[in-house]
Amino acid sequence: MAETLLEDALASLLAAHSTPDAIRHIEAGDTGAALWSAIEESGFADALVPESQGGAGLVLADAFALFELCGHHLLPTPLAQTMLARGALALHDHTPPTGAMVFAVSGTGSEVLLHEGSTAHWVLLGDGERLRLFDIRDSSLERSAERSLDVSLRALPEPTWTCASTLDVRALQALVLAAQMAGAMNRLLGLSLRFANERSQFGRSIGKFQAIQHQLSVMAEHVAAARTAARMGCETQQVLPDPLHCALAKARTSAAVTTVTGVAHAVHGAIGITEEFDLQLCTRRLQAWRTAAGSESYWHHRIGAALVAVPGLALPDFALEQLCGV
Repeated sequence: MAETLLEDALASLLAAHSTPDAIRHIEAGDTGAALWSAIEESGFADALVPESQGGAGLVLADAFALFELCGHHLLPTPLAQTMLARGALALHDHTPPTGAMVFAVSGTGSEVLLHEGSTAHWVLLGDGERLRLFDIRDSSLERSAERSLDVSLRALPEPTWTCASTLDVRALQALVLAAQMAGAMNRLLGLSLRFANERSQFGRSIGKFQAIQHQLSVMAEHVAAARTAARMGCETQQVLPDPLHCALAKARTSAAVTTVTGVAHAVHGAIGITEEFDLQLCTRRLQAWRTAAGSESYWHHRIGAALVAVPGLALPDFALEQLCGV
């Protein structure tokens, strides 16, 4: 019951504030300060922080539905990343600061790509050996592309906190994206079903045509599989997930995106690609999420590497024991 109340509260908050107009304004360069202020005031950003540190004390399994709602409403500010980042900081005995937070993985150069970092205030960066927290509110950020929420940080400021840690930050980011993709694809399925039932051609709704029904059924199968994989990635009574479960979640949800978005645009026809129609807000975001933190091929490779690392382990046993946790 408590989980349902939390989901209903967040759904109402996002429905009121993460509107198509708000998304378009932030994509055009708005700071999103008003939107983040409403989110911060709601307390959802501290959902995974222990009660002893002022949070809600949720575990990751409880938070899945909240991550999915962020994707369903195409939230243009990183609430889901902030939830998990604050939970990780609390586990490392650091009091999480207020403000939106994104994950990042250090690269070979000084430039760091911040996925959906255009409205972020903090960056939690991991390199496999340590975690570092950066305040980027005064940093110069460059948009990766027009209408993109991704930004490049040319030079990192001095960290405000650092800690030795092998935490797989890329896996955490991938899991958040998987859950968000699941939510966005479920929304896309609903939009497509509604349009197919409302749009008439030759005297009947296009949803009555067998070809459209077949496409929608394929779309529904991919959405169901993606949501199942994303939920499995979050299925733990801890705050932090198993990196291999994250790999499975991101690989399956990313793999579904091409088919799901393709069917959605096929059903909607030419109207779906117009800037005024809201469909493209969803499909563009899904395409960005698909490759962020590694596309399906990257995570398939991670899963394959984990399999061959255990000599003699049969594939069915690996799938059941390590991927599905049976």
